[in-house]
Amino acid sequence: MKTAATQRSARLLSIATTVAAWAIAGTALAQGVLVPQAPAAAPQDTLTRAATSVGIKRCLPAITRLATLTVQGSRGHDVLLDWDRKRPDDGPMFSLVGIQYPNAGVAASITAIPGDGGSCTVSAERISVAPFTCQSVAEQELKDYQMTRLLPIYAVYSDPKEPTSSVSLIDSPPGCLVIRRYVEYGWRDPATPAAASAPAAAPAGQAPKRR
Repeated sequence: MKTAATQRSARLLSIATTVAAWAIAGTALAQGVLVPQAPAAAPQDTLTRAATSVGIKRCLPAITRLATLTVQGSRGHDVLLDWDRKRPDDGPMFSLVGIQYPNAGVAASITAIPGDGGSCTVSAERISVAPFTCQSVAEQELKDYQMTRLLPIYAVYSDPKEPTSSVSLIDSPPGCLVIRRYVEYGWRDPATPAAASAPAAAPAGQAPKRR
């Protein structure tokens, strides 16, 4: 006769086996696979582990760099992943990351698209809600940025020194919707021979940085 502890262990093993099968088959959701949250002590972020498990290799260093910076300091995070099942390492990868902080929740989107000659186009967006007016956020954090007004409630801020990054502020009383965006075309892994032989000043030789 099974004990209660044995029955609980069997149920947990069954759940873990089912989740693993979903991840491998890519059929957990119509859009993608929802990967279980990694333990706090895991050596890799959840997005890196998910991308690795489905066969994404070429853009993985860029994905890891952006994902690690995106979830830094969080209490936990989960990932919704979508990719080309037929060409996982040659097609685009899209992800939505839900991030939990002690006092707030944040969403992030990380995209990687393989290009010619081993390059990748990568982008990342971080979406949060500030419990302040957009004007106060701009005054405190974006003093040296140039502002472009798109709508009465929507303004985009950019720094001429970082043309691939922007911060969008959308009035949403009583707070402000903040979207920080970064994109880089022709990114190459500095560890690859092709990247190592490229001129030092070439933008393609730089790793993605947090904005």
